[in-house]
Amino acid sequence: MTDNDSVTSEPESLKHRRIRSFVLRMGRMTAGQQRALDALWPHFGIEYSADSLNLDEVFGRHAPRMIEIGFGTGEALCAYAQAHPEVDCLGIEVHRPGAGHLLLQVEQHGISNVRASCHDAVEVLTHQLVPASIDAVHIFFPDPWHKARHHKRRLIQPAFADLLARVLKPGGILRLATDWQHYAEHMRAVLDVHPSFTNIADDTGYMPRPDDRPLTRFERRGHRLGHGVWDMAYQRR
Repeated sequence: MTDNDSVTSEPESLKHRRIRSFVLRMGRMTAGQQRALDALWPHFGIEYSADSLNLDEVFGRHAPRMIEIGFGTGEALCAYAQAHPEVDCLGIEVHRPGAGHLLLQVEQHGISNVRASCHDAVEVLTHQLVPASIDAVHIFFPDPWHKARHHKRRLIQPAFADLLARVLKPGGILRLATDWQHYAEHMRAVLDVHPSFTNIADDTGYMPRPDDRPLTRFERRGHRLGHGVWDMAYQRR
C-alpha cells in the first residue's frame, strides 16, 4: 500500500468477512468512570465517522502525533503524554470503562494533549486518519489469542501492518510489546518481512523497555513470576 492511496481504501484481506481482533466485553463501569465520560468526553472524545479527521482542529494546534491502539486503562498513554507535552496523543480503545479510566487520569493530572476514540482501530485507521499523518504508533500488550485456533484473531497481521504503514509518516516509529513469546515471534514474522518497515533493534530483534513505557500491574506481576516481556520497534521506510 502506498502513501497516495485513497483515505477510504482498505486492504482486500480486511474487506470481506473481517475477523475482529477483539470481543466487546461489557466490563463494570464505575461511577467515577461514568462521570468522567459524561463530563469530559465532549472535549476529549472523538466520535467515529467515515470522514477523515483534521487533527489540527481536534487538538487545536499543529504538532507531532502518536496513537496508542488498545490503551486499556490508559496508564501508558497518560505517562507518554505527560513526558511529551509537545506531542498530541490519540488513544483508540473499544472498551468504554477503559476510556472512562483514561479520562479520570486526564482530569487528575491536567493533561491537555490526549484525545480518545472508542471504536475499532481498523476502521479508524482506514477512514479517519489520513495517509502519512502519524509520527508514532504504540501497541502494548494486545490480546495474544494464545490458542492456536484463535491466532487468526491476532491484531498484528499483514493487512493490519499495511494500515499502520499507510498512516505512519516516513521515518515514523511503530513500538510494540507483549508478554507472550509466541506472539512476539508472530509479530516479528509479520513485520520483519513487511516492505514498509525496518526492525531498528539490535541483532536480537528486540529492544529494552523504553523509559516512557511504564510497567503495567500485569507486567510487574509477570516479573515476579519470572515471565518475559518482549519490546519491539520498527521504522517506517
